[in-house]
Amino acid sequence: MAGNDLGGLLGSLLGGGQGGSSGGNILGALLGALTGNGQSGAAGAAGATGGAGGGAAGNPLGGLLEMLARSGLAEQAQSWVGTGQNQQVSGGQIAEALPNDTLDKVARDTGVTPQQAADQIARSLPQAVDKLTPSGQLPQGASLEEIIRQQRI
Repeated sequence: MAGNDLGGLLGSLLGGGQGGSSGGNILGALLGALTGNGQSGAAGAAGATGGAGGGAAGNPLGGLLEMLARSGLAEQAQSWVGTGQNQQVSGGQIAEALPNDTLDKVARDTGVTPQQAADQIARSLPQAVDKLTPSGQLPQGASLEEIIRQQRI
C-alpha cells in the first residue's frame, strides 16, 4: 500500500530509528488516508485551496497543512514550514483538526487508538514538515515521495 511506502520514506527521513520509523508510519498512514479510498471528504478538504505555503492541489502535505490552518493551527503549521523554531501541537489539537473518519482510519491502519494516533502525529508532524521544507516553503511540482527522496540525499 502507498501509505506503507510513504511511511517507510518518512521514517527514514526522520532518522530511521524506532521513534522515526513509528513517526513515519503514522504520518504515511495519515497522508494515505487524506488521499486514499473512502476519504473523499478529507481528501476534498485537503486539496481544495492553495495556501500561504503554496498550492495544495496534488500535494497531500500542503492540503494537510491547510486543514490544520483552517482549524486554528495556522501559526504552528507555518512555523514548521518556516526556517525558525517549530511550535508544538498537542494530540488534542490534532484530533480536533482532523476529520474523525481520517483519524479513525489512521488508527486502524497503524494498530493504535485514535488518541494515540493523534498524539503520535502531534509529535512527528512538526519535525517531518520541517525536514520536507528546508527552504521555508512547500516544494512544488513533485510528488511527496520524490520530495522525501530528494531530502534524504
